[in-house]
Amino acid sequence: QVQLVESGGGLVQAGGSLRLSCAASGRTFSGYVMGWFRQAPGKEREFVASISRTGGGTSYADSVKGRFTISRDNAKNSVYLQMNSLKPEDTAVYYCAAAFLQSRAPEQYGSWGQGTQVTVSS
Repeated sequence: QVQLVESGGGLVQAGGSLRLSCAASGRTFSGYVMGWFRQAPGKEREFVASISRTGGGTSYADSVKGRFTISRDNAKNSVYLQMNSLKPEDTAVYYCAAAFLQSRAPEQYGSWGQGTQVTVSS
């Protein structure tokens, strides 16, 4: 398995931006599809974005499309989530995760980070 550690969360005003990072260690990072998920209090974990092994293919939830961008740097064993035009409804704990197949389903991801809190104030 691959070990994942997120960073970059924090408190930001509506309309602002944050960039989340996820550093991977362990098995070959480039062999994994990477995803970002989020979970707000009292809600189920939901898909945010995913990126293919080479970075050539991305997928986004409709709620973040056009505002968030997922990217990866295989040389640095890292995946990123650039979040722009943030809204209060984006407030959640954000998790990065690794999978063998590109999917929006959390159960397809076998490795998870500990999460980083993002809070957007109105």
